[in-house]
Amino acid sequence: MIRIGILGIGFMGMTHFEAAVRMVPDPKTGRRRPAGRKLKHAAVTAICTRNPQKLEGDWRSIQGNFGPRGGLNDLSSFKRYSDAADLLNDPDIDLVDICLPTDQHAEMAIAALKAGKHVLVEKPIAIDIKDAQRMVRTAEQCRRRLFVGHVLPFFPEFAYVRESLEKGRFGALRAAHFRRVITPPDWSADMSDFRKLGGWGIDLHIHDNHFIAVTCGIPDRLLARGVLADGLVNHVHTLYVYDNEADLAVSCVSGGIAARGLEFAHGFELYFEEATLLYSAGTLGGQWVVDRPLTAIDNKGKVRQPKLKGGQEWCAAFTAELQEVVNALTNQRPSPVLSGETALAALKMCHAEAKSIATGRIVRV
Repeated sequence: MIRIGILGIGFMGMTHFEAAVRMVPDPKTGRRRPAGRKLKHAAVTAICTRNPQKLEGDWRSIQGNFGPRGGLNDLSSFKRYSDAADLLNDPDIDLVDICLPTDQHAEMAIAALKAGKHVLVEKPIAIDIKDAQRMVRTAEQCRRRLFVGHVLPFFPEFAYVRESLEKGRFGALRAAHFRRVITPPDWSADMSDFRKLGGWGIDLHIHDNHFIAVTCGIPDRLLARGVLADGLVNHVHTLYVYDNEADLAVSCVSGGIAARGLEFAHGFELYFEEATLLYSAGTLGGQWVVDRPLTAIDNKGKVRQPKLKGGQEWCAAFTAELQEVVNALTNQRPSPVLSGETALAALKMCHAEAKSIATGRIVRV
């Protein structure tokens, strides 16, 4: 049994909690109480937050850009800490799940690793490459595992792409284009200043770079054009160059300059030898709109919508992500999808894009 301690109860901390713990309303108190776990061979046993209201289970102040607002919870069955050091020193915790602001990732992950814990840290791994390298190096030195919570590969449409590549379902991939754009967000004070997040080129676009690294491989070089603000990427169009695969074309557009009615949009076009996969969806004018559900078109002209795996719950992809971490620890196997090394590579791609925009040149990753 992997015992998990969640560090930080903001929107992501709440999301990870909901992804791991089955909560039901108590008819007597009205508060939600734990009624089992969603993970196999693992359970959340402790949380840590400096906010006394959240520590008592009042999460009504928590709201993200998807999913429900937080509610009232009965947390009496969980260990509750207000000091991160107490959680890190708890001998009954095996995995520390860090859901703190990005600028605290390196410090807390390194402290947890040195305390003998395995670590799952929310994406991005860090903003600065040297911080990310220190995190990866510390995990190796402490003989502990570092996972980075890049959840995109676990959403059904993207999981289908990953599975198709792994199984060779449609033959080799010949070309790919990805899209992920937002309007400057006003739903969270923590998100209002992109500078604290490393720019949208890291906080938002690293999803794409990570997925490209997982599915297409880490590119050797890239050429980017876009919008810089204070040296940080606010919007980017990128062409990824694979020196040993000249016939593979991979590109992406991502950024935070969309008009206000386009709160969020993402999708892809993937061209395999034997089929083309299309997907496009987003929030338009406050409404979730699926322009093109995942669609497979084969060379005979047959058009179909593949059956997707995964639960319907709003946090189902995060449950799958957490289960991947637990399985890797339980079975003592690597997790290429969530490894610190892959997350570091995605961060290097983001920095290379900023350099390419600034210089107008192709940059080596």
